[in-house]
Amino acid sequence: MIYLSDHRISCLSQTSVVKAIREVSVFHLDQQLQILSMENPEKTEVVLLACGSFNPITNMHLRLFELAKDYMNGTGKYKVIKGIISPVGDAYKKKGLISACHRVIMAELATKNSKWIEVDTWESLQKEWTETAKVLRHHQEKLEASICDPQQNSPVLEKPGRKRKWAEQKQDFSEKKSLEQTKTKGVPKVKLLCGADFLESFGVPNLWKSEDITKILGDHGLICITRAGNDAQKFIYESDVLWKHQNNIHLVNEWITNDISSTKIRRALRRGQSIRYLVPDLVQEYIEKHNLYSSESEERNVGVVLAPLQRNTTEVKA
Repeated sequence: MIYLSDHRISCLSQTSVVKAIREVSVFHLDQQLQILSMENPEKTEVVLLACGSFNPITNMHLRLFELAKDYMNGTGKYKVIKGIISPVGDAYKKKGLISACHRVIMAELATKNSKWIEVDTWESLQKEWTETAKVLRHHQEKLEASICDPQQNSPVLEKPGRKRKWAEQKQDFSEKKSLEQTKTKGVPKVKLLCGADFLESFGVPNLWKSEDITKILGDHGLICITRAGNDAQKFIYESDVLWKHQNNIHLVNEWITNDISSTKIRRALRRGQSIRYLVPDLVQEYIEKHNLYSSESEERNVGVVLAPLQRNTTEVKA
């Protein structure tokens, strides 16, 4: 039989107590971390993309971004990091559509003082009309490339001998690390920002391909700012494809009603009426300087079939 001294028994007891305390502390720490992670889940970063004529851009266009940002951030699930305005190209062939060059410049003037909204010219520079689904994919792929490409932030110069080999190994390590960080952090999601009239245009025959609507809603998502008199929820209910993707459609109520539209701005200009406070001051000055909108400009593309209607109708017949 082995006898232990009182001192040794005391030491063993103290060790067990300390161990037990540590285990309890770790358990409580894990619980606290779980609670914190539940209270502060990682938010999905979102980029808002607005496609359209912007003929001309108005204060209401800019308000759409602010309303969408407030709503998405307010859900606690998303964090809006950027807004992009993408004017359509001239090949869209919409009645009264002035040159993309002027429309892009006006959009840039309108967002000159914005800290988070920018203008992208890619769509406007395409020779042919580009489907909205492709524009969304372009910007999503552009985001993914900017995050996954380690050379954008830390270019590696080639050097001869061992230094070159070390540089190649360092580059490989950087690429792996970058990919791991991308998987962990996640790439921001590009979502389409629009008004209720845009949403309802999904119901116009041959204006949209059903597969494009599915791509827009399924792969990206839609943030729709509703206007007074629009029953967007009813429209979604009555459309099978919209109802299927309803969880990826965010409807934002515009409580401070605003009925400004580009069509009404052009009409006021043709009537010789003031458009001040309806468009940004710099935009108004640019319009007046270049005399952009008149009865003659409104007749542009009259009698020409809208590009998507022409393309989709032709494909249906084929």
